[in-house]
Amino acid sequence: MSQEVENNVLPTAEEMSEFLKVRREKLAELRENGKDPFQITTYHVDAYAKDINDKFDEYEGKMVSIAGRIMSKRGMGKAGFIDVADHSGRVQSYVRKDHVGDEAYADFKKYDIGDIIGIKGEVFRTQKGQISVKAEEILLLSKSLRPLPEKWHGLKDQDTRYRQRYVDLIVNPEVKETFIKRSRIITEIRKFLDGLNFVEVETPVLHTVAGGASARPFITHHNAQNMEMYMRIALELHLKRLIVGGFDRVYELGRVFRNEGMDTRHNPEFTLLELYQAYTDYHGMMDITENMIRTVAQNVLGTTTIQYGEHTLDLGKPFERITMADSVKKYSGVDFSEIKTVEDARAVAKEHHIEYEERHLVGDILNLFFDEYVEHNLIQPTFVTDYPVEISPLAKRSPKDPSITERFELFIVGREHANAFSELNDPIDQKERFEHQVELKKQGDDEAADMDEDYINALEYGMPPTGGLGIGIDRLVMLLTNTEAIRDVLLFPTMKPLDK
Repeated sequence: MSQEVENNVLPTAEEMSEFLKVRREKLAELRENGKDPFQITTYHVDAYAKDINDKFDEYEGKMVSIAGRIMSKRGMGKAGFIDVADHSGRVQSYVRKDHVGDEAYADFKKYDIGDIIGIKGEVFRTQKGQISVKAEEILLLSKSLRPLPEKWHGLKDQDTRYRQRYVDLIVNPEVKETFIKRSRIITEIRKFLDGLNFVEVETPVLHTVAGGASARPFITHHNAQNMEMYMRIALELHLKRLIVGGFDRVYELGRVFRNEGMDTRHNPEFTLLELYQAYTDYHGMMDITENMIRTVAQNVLGTTTIQYGEHTLDLGKPFERITMADSVKKYSGVDFSEIKTVEDARAVAKEHHIEYEERHLVGDILNLFFDEYVEHNLIQPTFVTDYPVEISPLAKRSPKDPSITERFELFIVGREHANAFSELNDPIDQKERFEHQVELKKQGDDEAADMDEDYINALEYGMPPTGGLGIGIDRLVMLLTNTEAIRDVLLFPTMKPLDK
């Protein structure tokens, strides 16, 4: 057994240096003997660990060719056992000197945990009942020059796991399952939308105007044009240009970038789904959102009843719908339908110790109350509707009350999971709201939107009544995999370099 996994202690820096030296010496010896594994370009594989284990009756007695990483070694007299891990799981292999030959067995004894090998042999069950592959040929395909974390401790440090996801995936198989589910979730979203005749499109990542959301952008420089550009903070404005151009149903699954803080729910770059449908409104978007999340859960997890932390969530029931004002009244007792002036809003904010800024209007203060009293109480899926116009610069005003917009956000376990509007298609109103955002930016709001003259120009050609929806894919994956931190559903989350 390798010393690297034999001792139930973590290696010191000096021991680690020795491990690295020994492995490089083994590689040098292989090269001297004309057995450089890095010269091998291909290896035929016709069976995988999961299939061999799950369908043993079909494989028993058959010759197979497998490949994977050595995860453990046992024995090593004239015979030894190893566990080989491929993309599907692990399978045991029995390697015996008189089966593979003296030279191959001598080489095999020098293999290390982490080496990648190919094995050809017969599938059988050992006397102890362990499904195995009896090796007749064994070949080193790639030499691991660094030891894996030893098996008792594994790779537990969160920071190291994020920085070295490649090692995390090797030694923590459950991590891979999360990302396989993530892939299936995205696949099911595409199937759902394609089934509704939506067209998937791609729009620019580099923008000349930072718009479509309230967020600080990343700024970059285009050398050839000698101008500043922004990494997109949303997909919205280009997709709605396509609605103007005659696409009735479009969606994009794309990376967006926001220059903001990092916590368990935020990463500077993340995956966003945005979709737009002509001739519908935010009620139509609610129906799509509810049906899509329910369908994806059923198809990926096999159930619409899921566990998230201490909460059991029923995605099969109709999602609750409540206005923002009614939700604030329900949880704080303050009825904003009776508050008509900024002075009254500020007074009630002071009574309830809600901090506000001088630029905040009634709608802004209503939103502050929502953040303080309501959001954390929304555990089961809840659509919060009818947001104030002050915080919804791209949403259509309600015909019943011009101070609110036809907008909703979906909350589950106290977190926002979707944001949708009846899209504002009045170019005059839109320009006025952009101008208000520009004024807010002058007053110090660095998340306010910029004026997008070309988008106004597009609206002036006429955009039909349209419903739009945005869903953060990472948060949806967190929800459906019972994951607390966004970094655990991102293969390579943003990390500060160690030397910084």
